[in-house]
Amino acid sequence: MSEMITADLVDLDLSAENKEAAARALAERMVAKGRVTDLDGFLADVAAREAQMPTGLDGGIGIPHCRSEHVTEPTLAFGRSAAGIDFGAADGPADLIFLIAAPAGADDAHLTILSSLARQLMNAEFTDALRAVSDAETVAALVRGDVTPAEAAEGSSPGDASAAEATDTAPASAAASADAAAGSTTPETPEPSDERPFRIVAVTSCPTGIAHTYMAAESLENAGREAGVEVTVETQGSAGFTRLDPAVIAAADGVVFAHDVPVREKDRFAGKPTVDVGVKAGINRPAELISEVRAKAERGEKTAPAGAAATPVDRAGDSTEGYGTKLRKWLMSGVSYMVPFVAAGGLLIAVGFAIGGWTVNKAPSVMDHFVWTQADSWGALLFQIGGMAFNFLVPVLAGYIAYGMADRPGLVPGFVGGAISLSINAGFLGGLAAGLIAGGVVLAIQRVNIPAALRGIMPVVVIPLISSAVVGFLMFVVIGKPIAAAQKGMTDWLNGLTGTNAVLLGALLGLMMCFDLGGPVNKVAYTFATAGIAVASPSDSAMKIMAAVMAAGMVPPLAMALATTVRGKLFTPAERENGKAAWVLGASFISEGAIPFAAADPLRVIPSAMVGGAVTGSLSMMFDATLRAPHGGIFVVPLIGNPFLYLVAIAAGVCVSTALVVVLKGMRKPAQGTPAAGSAESASAGEQGSKQPVAA
Repeated sequence: MSEMITADLVDLDLSAENKEAAARALAERMVAKGRVTDLDGFLADVAAREAQMPTGLDGGIGIPHCRSEHVTEPTLAFGRSAAGIDFGAADGPADLIFLIAAPAGADDAHLTILSSLARQLMNAEFTDALRAVSDAETVAALVRGDVTPAEAAEGSSPGDASAAEATDTAPASAAASADAAAGSTTPETPEPSDERPFRIVAVTSCPTGIAHTYMAAESLENAGREAGVEVTVETQGSAGFTRLDPAVIAAADGVVFAHDVPVREKDRFAGKPTVDVGVKAGINRPAELISEVRAKAERGEKTAPAGAAATPVDRAGDSTEGYGTKLRKWLMSGVSYMVPFVAAGGLLIAVGFAIGGWTVNKAPSVMDHFVWTQADSWGALLFQIGGMAFNFLVPVLAGYIAYGMADRPGLVPGFVGGAISLSINAGFLGGLAAGLIAGGVVLAIQRVNIPAALRGIMPVVVIPLISSAVVGFLMFVVIGKPIAAAQKGMTDWLNGLTGTNAVLLGALLGLMMCFDLGGPVNKVAYTFATAGIAVASPSDSAMKIMAAVMAAGMVPPLAMALATTVRGKLFTPAERENGKAAWVLGASFISEGAIPFAAADPLRVIPSAMVGGAVTGSLSMMFDATLRAPHGGIFVVPLIGNPFLYLVAIAAGVCVSTALVVVLKGMRKPAQGTPAAGSAESASAGEQGSKQPVAA
């Protein structure tokens, strides 16, 4: 274990200009020591982890890390940069860089040491010593815990400190290691006292479970000691976790979740004042989180009891987030629940038209007339099932926007407001307004200080009753008519689009579809299109918009697949493998297939994709292509109006994007310390392609 870092793995004059070059320089030292077997494969794993969340921390620290099958044994490499390297921290570049490499099957003992290092990084004396020491051997000894920060700063050799002194004073003490090995810092159940301190239980976790998990725990504990608050942390890291004593949880006055992966067994903490943030907030501003949970406790705010479903937006957001960021999350919550209804209903309607003909929308109810042997009856059946699914779109949108804002109590007024929006022809815009109003009304009611005896009936009776009445009044009497008029005006405008206006709209939608590849801007364009065809008889303009949106969304992954085929030397081996999958993803209208390429080289890939998407969207509108289905890619070409020209539009956009990305990548100059184009310099896309969740 003492050989996890040696002087050969320390670079006190790291000259890399960016985080990719820094990771490569430190990884090359690991390769030289036989700790890493495949440099490019390992760097791809590091980049994939970096793409999940930047690893820069306030205080000038960068900790790129990953678990990789290319690592033979847990290893640390340390670099010190005079110029600083940007790892995404809010306070600027990092001058202390730790590259942490863990094998895919690392044992608990080694992960314990890695977690101990993470805790040390929260110690100012430790980081000050790292900046002051001028000898690589002493730095390695400091990290291993063989010398204390004071001894290292004074220039003591590793042998000058006794084992006992190191154990008593070094941040990586045996006690700290033992706590980390258990996955928890659980103390004994506190002794009762007349004036006991405020008690908080916390859970910290991060995607890799090696560094941020334990740094957040250490930060929260330190802040708790300074504030006179008793903080007990459960670290859900790679080495597993030890559950907090139920008695400790029961005695707690509040809960802090600092996590970037779901909290395991979250129901244990239900019914208490809770602050739910990302793991970096636990590291960077623990005092604020402690103050926030204390304020919630004073106001009597509590989470739903155990067994209640979690909100679809697992975290409402960092308390420092602006209203615009929160609004985007609430809207995306509603859209994410609405899209499956769109896909199912739209495809059923499209297939119904394909089987039963264009008059299938005038067929009688299949309850009254259904002939098993007639294709028209089957077409009518599918059409009517799809129509029923479409009837849920606006209520689901409104209901889950409110759910994202206010949890379960927002569902009833949200669905009621969405249904009213349909009944008054306020449509998609009315659903958005109803959801936001419903969530806001519920949040306002929840802020009222209610006697303890009445709190049990609030979420079941009082909140649904009052909020539904308020939302219904506002939708029917106050804002419903203006929204319905706006919806009708927008529909009439779309129906009147011809010539140049239609082409420009197609280009704009194409740009939006390719801007963030499945992100909020992409979803805005997609939702705008699907809202237009979410009726039994969509207008010709609405079907043209749907066709343009789907065509443009297919361009980025298809273009990256073609580029890796025609100019493979410009891409890493991992990217070329991702290119093979991108053919299928693009053909299936899954724009996220281009994310690995955009994550590795956004300044070249994203503009190229946007230009190609704009070309495809404008050509699709120019060719008057129409589409009744909201999804399906090439598999619904038989349902497309003017299918040949539609495919020409897609091919044109793909060729434009491919040409641009090839030219831009071919023009780039290799950065100092990195290989030229055609090597593995952008391995950062490698494993990201296999790990990136769709529509995250």
